[in-house]
Amino acid sequence: MASLSEHENPSPNIHIPEEWSEAADSIAFDSTTSPPPVALICGPKNCGKTTFSRHLLNVLLRRYRKVAYLDTDVGQPEFTPPGFLSITIIDKVTPDFSVPCLKTPERSLFFGDVSSKRDPSAYLNSIFSIYDYYKKEYQMFDKGGDPTRTEFPLVVNTPGWVKGLGYDVLVDMLKYIGPTHVVKISISAENKNLPAGAFWLDRENDETVNLIEINSARRDSFNRSVLVQKEAHLLRDLRIMGYFRQCFSTDGNISTIKELAHALASHRPFEVPIASIKVQHLHCQVPSSEIFYSLNASIVGLAVDSEDSENLPWCVGLGIVRGIDTSKGVLYVITPVPQSSLENVNLLLQGYIQIPTCLLQVQGCISPYMSLNALTTS
Repeated sequence: MASLSEHENPSPNIHIPEEWSEAADSIAFDSTTSPPPVALICGPKNCGKTTFSRHLLNVLLRRYRKVAYLDTDVGQPEFTPPGFLSITIIDKVTPDFSVPCLKTPERSLFFGDVSSKRDPSAYLNSIFSIYDYYKKEYQMFDKGGDPTRTEFPLVVNTPGWVKGLGYDVLVDMLKYIGPTHVVKISISAENKNLPAGAFWLDRENDETVNLIEINSARRDSFNRSVLVQKEAHLLRDLRIMGYFRQCFSTDGNISTIKELAHALASHRPFEVPIASIKVQHLHCQVPSSEIFYSLNASIVGLAVDSEDSENLPWCVGLGIVRGIDTSKGVLYVITPVPQSSLENVNLLLQGYIQIPTCLLQVQGCISPYMSLNALTTS
């Protein structure tokens, strides 16, 4: 079977090594029976996990109509703003690996932080909940039909924190999901890599696993890994700005940070009755008397709390609390989430995802997300 890279090159500036193509092809085409593969990608920071995951998605889409993508990297998610754990159903090939792409997830949970360090238990519970959703919705094998049409394969992308507590979290994730394939990417700095072999399996466990070990694609003339040092906070700010840019039409004249800041400041917000919503602070405790002060000019997750949510309410997106008018009993929220989805929102989740500083420092746009006649933090 010829590899995808031999037929098309969606990202000319990104090199897909032959061993990567062979690994992706083996996952997509070597198995001829049901169920479809569940592939988990792991390795240290900046080794190329996301790039390989994107490539694998494209290869899988040559065999399956759709592919599920479970993103567990809250700091650098693939299809959502930072702070989310999500599952997204992909039905089209990614045209360019180098261009970030926001998509609406099938289901998402707002973890509210860019690392699992503050609450690894809550982080794992969220991942397990989303994976359980995948099993329920997309692993229902219909014996009377075509299994490739009733079940979708799953790609699981993981964070690059693979030492200490991060290693323990990854092991728990692997044991719970039990993937059919594990792709472990290594770099030349051996002390930063994961242990050799199927490190997550107990010694007495003789379970057969398809372990694929490949090297990072970024290597110099001495065959050493070249890690591209990403400015993580800048990438997160860009992703957040890209998300709220969706409040406006694509043909709008918004091409700079200044233009986006002014557009958001003048954008008509949704009025949310305070009496209709609850507020939950993630990873911290806030006195009831300070709740509104903490919410004002902040980013919140817009969630739907129901009897079936089991303390893990699905989140439909993010909003900026532009202001709070206690006399009218309303919150003013800016969000690209359509009104039809907002109608069921009854819970605001506040974590540590903040409005990018560059949006707050634009000259002539001081404190743009605070309204007149509204409760302010000043």
